[in-house]
Amino acid sequence: MTTLPKVTVKPRRALPFFHRHPWVFAGAIAKVEGELAPGTEVALVSNKGEFIGRGLFNPNSNIRVRLYGWEEDVPLDRDFWSARLDAAIAVRRDWTKGEQSRSAERLVFSEGDGMSGLVVDRYGDWLLLQLTSLALSQRVDEIVELLQVKLKPAGIWLRTEKGMRESEGLELSDGLLTGSEPPRPLFIEEAGVRHSIDVCQGHKTGFYLDQRENRAAVARYVKGHRVLDLFCYTGGFGLAALVCGGAQEVIGVDSSEPALTLARANAESNEVSDQIHFEKAKVFESLEKMKAAGEQFDTVILDPPKMTRHRAGTKQALRGYHSLNRMAVDVLRPGGLLVTCSCSGLIDRADIDQMLADVSLQAKRPIRILESRGQAPDHPVSVHCPETSYLQCNICHVE
Repeated sequence: MTTLPKVTVKPRRALPFFHRHPWVFAGAIAKVEGELAPGTEVALVSNKGEFIGRGLFNPNSNIRVRLYGWEEDVPLDRDFWSARLDAAIAVRRDWTKGEQSRSAERLVFSEGDGMSGLVVDRYGDWLLLQLTSLALSQRVDEIVELLQVKLKPAGIWLRTEKGMRESEGLELSDGLLTGSEPPRPLFIEEAGVRHSIDVCQGHKTGFYLDQRENRAAVARYVKGHRVLDLFCYTGGFGLAALVCGGAQEVIGVDSSEPALTLARANAESNEVSDQIHFEKAKVFESLEKMKAAGEQFDTVILDPPKMTRHRAGTKQALRGYHSLNRMAVDVLRPGGLLVTCSCSGLIDRADIDQMLADVSLQAKRPIRILESRGQAPDHPVSVHCPETSYLQCNICHVE
């Protein structure tokens, strides 16, 4: 029997944790044994005293306990984290056997790899760490040391999110953890497309690795197309459409000038500057102007940022998705391709399907979903944590 401090779950609230969901919210807890410091290892038990799992406690977070281990006699020590890292790295190596070596990938995907609050991305010889757990931030030196031994990177850089820092009580800030700083920009290659990215200050860890397979999928449809790439960021979809798909022309729209600076550099390095034009604008305003000007495109790509972080905001987010897709259909030629994405994990696939049905009826234009896609395989979905399935990418034919 474990001698760890115990956190007891309320009656009738234990089932998700017996099913290995890793987040124990404050409202599910009946009792905490003693005054526990942030980051303390605890045993989660049912109201009948049954052992559920081992986790790390944070009294400052709404997620009071993050669960990591399900064996009573296996502590969350250096050997435990080492084994979890080994497992995450090994599964990536297994499915990429026979492929050309990737220059960028996600090596650890938080709950998807059983390490809630930790993301590790590799860009060339550098690793980018994201920490969204106070308890893991307290163990960052140990994690960095393990990564150095296993992967021998040129350097490891830390990225944090302001919202997460506040909600978890994190005291860490962005910066170099070990080795040399990554170059700015840093160059990677994906499916023959060269990308310059800013891993220190760009969105996420610098690039949308989760859209890798979706960029390749869209490229298969766009030969000879005039493409509108909305929320284009550094030009990922648009460049794939040109270089891999043989599109005729791309217009990219984004509101971030630093992102567009990198997008233009990417167009130059891929020798397609004469076929792609980038516009700094708010997407809704740009769509209104294009509709008024009678612009028509063969393909419209929508990859907006997350529209809600809270369940209370899902209805408003769906209204935003509806407006965006409705306006996109207005500038899409009959028989054109609509690529519509959502990275709002709180929005269900069924909700997006219904939103598209409503757009279809309102526009009086039948919409067929040709491919209903998700995130790249290096962002695996845990069957115990449905929240890890967050990205939707629908490739649609619009009459």
